[in-house]
Amino acid sequence: MSSPPISRFPIPRLADLPEDIRARIATVQEKSGFVPHVFLALAHRPAEFRAFFAYHDALMNKEGGVSKAEREMIVVATSSVNQCQYCVIAHGAILRVRAKNPLIAEQIAANYRKADITPRQRAMLDFAVKVATAAYAIEEADYARLREAGFSEEDSWDIVAIAAFFGMSNRLANAMSMRPNDEFYSLGRAPA
Repeated sequence: MSSPPISRFPIPRLADLPEDIRARIATVQEKSGFVPHVFLALAHRPAEFRAFFAYHDALMNKEGGVSKAEREMIVVATSSVNQCQYCVIAHGAILRVRAKNPLIAEQIAANYRKADITPRQRAMLDFAVKVATAAYAIEEADYARLREAGFSEEDSWDIVAIAAFFGMSNRLANAMSMRPNDEFYSLGRAPA
């Protein structure tokens, strides 16, 4: 039985891609041992690929008051409410690795309110999910709760931007019928 396609849109041949995109994909493959399907699917449109990953990297790879594991928590929680299989599976794997916790991703995806997280992380996810589902209702009291939990104004921006960016990403992945790589399912499963 052949595998289903990774996207409903054409996947370009690596040899046909611009050098910078081929180099980025090769680096990811070398680091992870496989090429996440999102790289191949978005390579269909090189200019958009570059813009997407530039903003992704600016949000997800920076240092700050929101740890890299917490950034992944935001992605998993908001992707869950947006019903994005690709992002829940892929970023759940990254979360398990970054948090060094084989259980956390499924807990957050199923119901972050019951997950084994800190009250600070709960406040962060409450806010992120509100951004993802009802951004029009965000008010100063929501920011006050973040401040009470120990987040700065810059941290608040990061939480908003991550939830918003992945709202777009979730819609792309869902509409493209993007399939998660099988490799994601086993990443971070063994306790560190």
